[in-house]
Amino acid sequence: MSWKKKQGTAKAKPQQQRRRPGLRGWRGRGGGEAGIVQMADEWRGTTVQVCGLWPFAIGTGTPMVGVPIGRNLQSGATLCCDPISWFQRAKLISNPSAFVLGKPGLGKSTIIRRMATGLAGYGVQPLVLGDLKPDYVDLIEALGGQVISLGRGRGHLNILDPGEAKAASERLTGTARSQVLADAHGRRLNMVSALLTIMRSTPPTDREETILDRALKVLDDRHSGIPVLPDLLKVIQEAPDEVRQVALDRGSMERYREVTDALEASLIGLVGGGRLGETFSRPTTTPMVRDKPVVFDVSAIDDSEMDLQAAALLACWSAGFGTANIANALADAGLEPRRHYFVILDELWRALRAGRGMVDRVDALTRLNRQRGVGMAMISHTMSDLMSLANEEDRMKAKGFVERSGMVICGGLPSAEMPMLQTAIPFSEAEQEMLIGWQDPPAWDPSTNKEAEPPGRGKFLVKVGGRPGIPVTVQLTSVESEINDTNKLWHQTSRVGGTVATGGADDVTGAADAAVSDNAVADGPGESGSGTVADAVPDADVEAGNDVGVPSGR
Repeated sequence: MSWKKKQGTAKAKPQQQRRRPGLRGWRGRGGGEAGIVQMADEWRGTTVQVCGLWPFAIGTGTPMVGVPIGRNLQSGATLCCDPISWFQRAKLISNPSAFVLGKPGLGKSTIIRRMATGLAGYGVQPLVLGDLKPDYVDLIEALGGQVISLGRGRGHLNILDPGEAKAASERLTGTARSQVLADAHGRRLNMVSALLTIMRSTPPTDREETILDRALKVLDDRHSGIPVLPDLLKVIQEAPDEVRQVALDRGSMERYREVTDALEASLIGLVGGGRLGETFSRPTTTPMVRDKPVVFDVSAIDDSEMDLQAAALLACWSAGFGTANIANALADAGLEPRRHYFVILDELWRALRAGRGMVDRVDALTRLNRQRGVGMAMISHTMSDLMSLANEEDRMKAKGFVERSGMVICGGLPSAEMPMLQTAIPFSEAEQEMLIGWQDPPAWDPSTNKEAEPPGRGKFLVKVGGRPGIPVTVQLTSVESEINDTNKLWHQTSRVGGTVATGGADDVTGAADAAVSDNAVADGPGESGSGTVADAVPDADVEAGNDVGVPSGR
């Protein structure tokens, strides 16, 4: 009892408080308190190495599955992103497609080239179905792929060529064989109808399409080898009984001529030149292969020939998707390994404006890419390109391209685009202000007398549905910077057409040569990075638990 009393009355000895510095250091005069807390250095490594640093290893706040794109503008974390990886492995999107919007010159093609380079490292074959600038030729060549040139005097693409469908059908049996042949027939018929739509600015009638369908079947039965458009025209002119039956000529040759007169005239225009030349009416110059990256180089077609550009793009799309279907049929039969393709549809707006009915053809391509095992990237400038179509029905279908895309990647856009963009994908006010700020013009640097880099170049906002967007800046390796150079024709100063003063031609010419030489030394390109494109391709296992390399800026 006395012990308890002692314990209750005893006074506790005061503990001496140990002085500790604050979050910014020691307070008080001469304490050295920091006004700004510097960000800690970040290091990245494999789980085998980082596990020894636990618990200081932390996870990233952005997805790490797919091709490394660059760094998050807000957190500095690495963003890995591509439509195929996010669909197949991460399950973040329901459709392996991406729609890219942004003003010209801000790097839309650059981010898609990065995705194509990384996906090639994963074993996915990039297919650039129509390169108008060209932006992808150097990349595909560096990857060891196939470059197919099209244009007046450059190369031909026979739209009646079934490609590898005939050879594949000989290896298949039963339903698989008939499906491959039927798909090839349907693609050829659709391409002839598409070219007629571009020629006339209106689609062919139902009767004309039925005549073309029956004429193609007659041509396949009678012709040995690969037919061309003049052969199809000849079949219609010869008027076989099978074609006359679907033409409903009632036994009158005169009536048959009346029914097929407009169709024959349009086919003559396709065969004999006209706006589309002979690009599609002669044998294919370079057949497409299915086991390599491929780019169709249509940069030789001038921008003033919009009809020819649109026709070339559609022909390239048809050939590319046909090849993907053949690869899938052979893989389903166990005859070849499974191949996935990353299809790039650049300058989409050009094909949509070619004529009425073109939106329906593109719409059919974009709806079935998931079932075909094909990832897709569609590129256009603004929503105004899609909403400026003449037909209201076409405008709604074109807007559906953006709505159905698994991810929407936006670069700098003007403020007038925001209401139209909001109708397809929701954006917060902060996200809208960010996109508007990225499209501002570059400033002038008086110290170098050169224009500074645009504020939005290489910066994009990745949106998936209604989730908050991920702002990212694309960072290129030295090898990629060399391949992505679209100003090659300006690396040398022009030496032709200079003004020579009277009486001192030799002196003035010599001075001009010296000035050109000095400028070439002063402004010439710097040392290029060494290595190959393989250095820029990330590891095939970039998911969490494996090493993730972020390309350093140049």
